[in-house]
Amino acid sequence: MSSYVGVHLSDPALQNHFTQVELRSLKSKFINLKKESPESGRVTVANLPSFLVKLKGVNEVLTEEEITAMLGESNPDNSNEIDFEAFLREYLNLQARAIAKLGGAKHASSFVKSSTTTTQHTISESEKASYVTHINTCLAEDKFLKDYLPLDPSSNALFDLAKDGVLLCKLINVAVPGTIDERAINTKKVMNPWERNENHTLCLNSAKAIGCTVVNIGTQDLVEGRPHLVLGLISQLIKIQLLADLNLKKTPQLLELVDDSQDVEELINLPPEKMLLKWMNFHLQKAGYKKPVTNFSSDLKDGEAYAHLLNTLAPEYCSPATLDTKDLTKRASMVIEHAEKLDCKRYLTPKDIVEGSTNLNLAFVAQIFQHRNGLSVDNKMMSFAEMMTDDDQVSREERAFRLWINSLGISTYVNNLFEDVRNGWVLLEVLDKLFPGTVNWKQANKPPIKMPFRKVENCNQVVKIGKDLKFSMVNVAGNDIVQGNKKLILAFLWQLMRSNILQLLKNLRFHSQGKEITDADILNWANSKVKQSRRTSRMESFKDKSLSNGIFFLELLSSVEPRVVNWSLVTKGENDEDRKLNATYIISVARKLGCSIFLLPEDIMEVNQKMILTLTASIMYWSLQQGVEGSEPSESEASAEDFASQLVPSDGEGSIVVEGVSNVAIDDAASDSSQAEKESNGVEEETQTS
Repeated sequence: MSSYVGVHLSDPALQNHFTQVELRSLKSKFINLKKESPESGRVTVANLPSFLVKLKGVNEVLTEEEITAMLGESNPDNSNEIDFEAFLREYLNLQARAIAKLGGAKHASSFVKSSTTTTQHTISESEKASYVTHINTCLAEDKFLKDYLPLDPSSNALFDLAKDGVLLCKLINVAVPGTIDERAINTKKVMNPWERNENHTLCLNSAKAIGCTVVNIGTQDLVEGRPHLVLGLISQLIKIQLLADLNLKKTPQLLELVDDSQDVEELINLPPEKMLLKWMNFHLQKAGYKKPVTNFSSDLKDGEAYAHLLNTLAPEYCSPATLDTKDLTKRASMVIEHAEKLDCKRYLTPKDIVEGSTNLNLAFVAQIFQHRNGLSVDNKMMSFAEMMTDDDQVSREERAFRLWINSLGISTYVNNLFEDVRNGWVLLEVLDKLFPGTVNWKQANKPPIKMPFRKVENCNQVVKIGKDLKFSMVNVAGNDIVQGNKKLILAFLWQLMRSNILQLLKNLRFHSQGKEITDADILNWANSKVKQSRRTSRMESFKDKSLSNGIFFLELLSSVEPRVVNWSLVTKGENDEDRKLNATYIISVARKLGCSIFLLPEDIMEVNQKMILTLTASIMYWSLQQGVEGSEPSESEASAEDFASQLVPSDGEGSIVVEGVSNVAIDDAASDSSQAEKESNGVEEETQTS
């Protein structure tokens, strides 16, 4: 059970300016400031300038001297004590002054993105109605939700239903079937706060594990049913579901979109949205439509592209009148009528087309692709596509690292790991997030990068930082990353992830007293916890084949939180089917507890050494945090949270969920060796150990 408790303020209006993640982080920082204050545990106005100048939305805009002067306007006596809520009000005031200094409304949108939630969020009623229709269709037969469906699109019933977490967990499984073991979801008609919190913790950690960005969303935000956050998460889940087939593995016929091998490589590396646009333009060119579609908004407003696309894909339903009419709303209505004959009618209205709703247009085009993609089935082409896909192990590793990187909240979203890291920029962003101050941004080259030597410069800096961090970088040069050496990239990322794991554990000072944490410490801790709970399982190493049945991890999870495992659902793990049931349950229970992990059931069943290490470390980190959880974080907890808060981009692109979970760093990688620094033949050799 996750023991996270939200930060509640006496002023509801003030509370609405911040998400729970932001409040949690700011509360932790404020408590640290109080403890370090020379005023005997008091925070005074005089203490604030040097503190506030480092916060998002204020840093790089206001100087410490300007902040001191601004605080003095409302607080003439700088010896007055400031409580947490007063501090938040001063922070908001300074953010507003920062906007004014930048030029007011002209900079407001970028400011809101890079600071706390200092604006009243609006939601699109049209998007809400479309998502409700989607939910009513996809979950109509769900055993638990059918008593609550269909929802009324014109009401706020969606946000009320989302408050217990069941709906969002079910939508995750619609988006990527099998992500959550539904046996782990609490599905009572009336739930207590802990059960709702568990569902939302499971939801957020599972959403991260399928590629959703959940930066600045906390469990309390979902418990409160905050409309813009709930809709934002649902939008991502629907997008993942609709774009799932836009890759060569699922739809090898997409090779028809290109002519030669060089184009094929580019096609493989396209993100799903770009692939969808390329598919649409492919058919539009065949139809003789001259204007390329470059977005899902303004380029589709007049309905012409839709009319040509549907006439090409479904000529049996085409009508010349669609293009003849000059009334854009009428044309949009005819487009939708045409699409309905293909059963594409869930997502948008004529008004949405004319107004250029990006999310709904993307969903509409994706649905057309699903129902009729108009591509030929060429056996040679399909065989070629199969040859180009990675083996299962490399594919799982790529998935784990890609999802982990995206969970960090860096500004670049990674769609294809091996391609996206080749210019070095993503790796520099990750290094700066995990080890602030290590990157010399003055010597970094920001994408797009046309000159190859600029990419090499970025990757050389990555290698240098790796060596400074004592990573094994024998015979490794920046050009190896630029060339896309998969084994080297995976091995480097594993060292990066493992180092972050151990650093997070080290920062729980009450446990380690600042000493280095080793793999052996994690192993011994796990065995000790299981033994203390009077269980008999034991893990000899992180590659102990007896772990494949999952019993040890279920006993470990039960030892750190006795009520989290329902033993009536556990099998003996004597065959592959039972082992998979246990492994699936372990992952969902760990996420429900509060562990942010990216492994798959196969990684437990096959005892992937690195995955096993990071799963164990994730449980350890969560358990150790519980010893310092309370209404106010202790110094030890603040230490852990401060380290996690350092994983926030310096430009304020968001913060990481640190609500008593193992968070962004203890996430499962996917190579085979646990002692990267001991390898003698360079980083590349590390991935060969199994």
